[in-house]
Amino acid sequence: MKSVELLAPAGSPEALDAAIGEGADAVYLGLRSFNARMRSANFAFNQFEASLQAVHERGKKVYVTVNTVFEDREADRVYQLLQYLNRLKPDGIIVQDLGVVKMARDNFPSLALHASTQMNVASSKGCHLLSRQGFKRAVLARELTLEEIRTVRQNTTMELEVFVHGALCVSGSGVCLFSSYLGGKSANRGACTQACRRLYESETKKGYFFSPDDLQLIDYIPDLVEMGIESFKIEGRMKSAEYVGTVVSAYRYLIDNFRGDRERATVKAKSMLQADFARRKTTFFVGSDNPNFIHPDQAGGTGIHLGRIKDINVIDDERWALMGSFDGLAEGDSVRIHRSDDSGRITSKIKGIKHPVNGMLLKMEGDWRQTDDVYLIQTASMARRYKPVMPHSLDRYRAFPSRDQAPKPEFPVPSKKDTSSLPAGYYAFVGKVADLHAVLAAAPQKAMILFDKLNAEALRKNEQTIPYKRDRLILWLDPFYLESDVAWLEPELEYWISRGVRFIVANNLGHLSFLRGKDVDVIAGPWLYAFNRWAAGFLFEQGVKYLIPPLEISKQNLMRIMEAFPPSTLMPITFSYPQLFRIRGDLSARYDSDTFQDRDKATYKLNGRRDYSVVSPERPFSIIDRVGFLRKERIDKFILDLSNANPARGMFRDVAKAASEGLVLSDASRFNWKDGFYNDEEGPQSKA
Repeated sequence: MKSVELLAPAGSPEALDAAIGEGADAVYLGLRSFNARMRSANFAFNQFEASLQAVHERGKKVYVTVNTVFEDREADRVYQLLQYLNRLKPDGIIVQDLGVVKMARDNFPSLALHASTQMNVASSKGCHLLSRQGFKRAVLARELTLEEIRTVRQNTTMELEVFVHGALCVSGSGVCLFSSYLGGKSANRGACTQACRRLYESETKKGYFFSPDDLQLIDYIPDLVEMGIESFKIEGRMKSAEYVGTVVSAYRYLIDNFRGDRERATVKAKSMLQADFARRKTTFFVGSDNPNFIHPDQAGGTGIHLGRIKDINVIDDERWALMGSFDGLAEGDSVRIHRSDDSGRITSKIKGIKHPVNGMLLKMEGDWRQTDDVYLIQTASMARRYKPVMPHSLDRYRAFPSRDQAPKPEFPVPSKKDTSSLPAGYYAFVGKVADLHAVLAAAPQKAMILFDKLNAEALRKNEQTIPYKRDRLILWLDPFYLESDVAWLEPELEYWISRGVRFIVANNLGHLSFLRGKDVDVIAGPWLYAFNRWAAGFLFEQGVKYLIPPLEISKQNLMRIMEAFPPSTLMPITFSYPQLFRIRGDLSARYDSDTFQDRDKATYKLNGRRDYSVVSPERPFSIIDRVGFLRKERIDKFILDLSNANPARGMFRDVAKAASEGLVLSDASRFNWKDGFYNDEEGPQSKA
């Protein structure tokens, strides 16, 4: 049996010391740009160079995260970073952006590419496309069952990496728009504000309705080893060195000892993990096909819940928090205090402990309040010092990126013939078969329908009454293409292609693999994330004919893409109730409400779809008042997305009319399009 890799996070030099000290085979880390954990300490260039050399001298590996999408204006900086990494020779780079893929493949083919979990690889079809593009490894989506992982393993020769421990993202594979929608801080650009961890209020109660438990797959490590998974990944580049050391030591012990006595080794490893001070644990879909992984009563932060502050006692002019008793605490332990109204969190050390008859008194720093929750996040006894990996002096490490400009990329530019099959005008995107009738009166050029399992069944059942000829029907594939979807999706697509459907929106790399060579025109959907001309070029190389940019793109970025490709190939979404995140499993069946408000009184809707749920804002996104400007720039196809709305009673007609007249919709979000279209001086009525 081949050896397996234990891969640990190194969000700081101290975490690197802990990972190597406890026996990790490899670490992954980020530099101070273009990585998904920009809020972690990360590594300066001289620290990285020194650490890379020191880790290699120990016979271990280093992978570098370049796992965010970049704006077109940042292309030179991305090129310089890749050039720098190509010179220093890490063991691989972890990437999300297809633009990074094209830039690396075209200019630095010796760089080993690892597909980030944010690439949403959940099927062997996705692995096949990546293999053809020279990828060495895929980090599988975290929502897979054990059998789905096994099937992917059986159907690809690529190296596979699986997350086994740490925080989960509520949205499938981290493909999330929530943070970006709220304030422009994109999770896909490393600036997630963790909107999912906030306190929300339903019609009946308050709770952390979208904050998932932490992953722990310690029980399944032997199974994953035996099925041939190459790398086991621990999440935690924002975590302390103590956390990293604790978790690595537990998984190291089990990997080394389970073959002798699996049960005994697992019990010991699990006991070691009790000191990770993280959230409640879940095995996610590996342990169940219908897991309960969200507990609204649990705050979004990590740690062991010590209780709620009952009262404030003042002793010698110092504040003490009265709480229920908790055994084992000591001065010097670290706690995190969660404000009861979710307005903030305070990290503090316990400065004193008293045990009156009515509970326990803690002296803690910070502006904490009565009713706040207190979580233990680290004990003083955990603060182990590991032998430093980096040398004391970094003077001799002087490798820095150059200031070279990125070479002009070579793109396959679609011909006029390739871009003339779709007429100019509006396209209506709906989420239910019944809605095809609702949008018919407004006469869209073509109708797009979400093609998930539920709608595939409904289309077959109502085939005779579909109000569109098949060549006016566009199938919009769901972005999450699981290995378990292969059996139903491929024959259904074959059927509708045979009936005359000519256009399909692909939203997953697996879709591109399956559709290769089919008699259809492929439209690259927004979840393939063509955020820059390099990514767009990659997709056109795969044979797509049109491109739907992601919702969080800006005007400037779109204009730069148009410099390289005919504007007629672009189909921007100009109205939408955006899918902020998608969760595997129908949460609507567990909650007594489908409407939630945050602390700012913004309202969100939960829509259950049998196998999954999506969360959308009550307030839509709209730039329909800028369609006139886009037309002047020769963009002539626009999507009105009502897939997460009810377009009945003339809603689509009203939106289409407002779009045709260039009207401003009241109470609509601009998303990131305000960048370049709108500013504070001009106001929303201004013309570009």
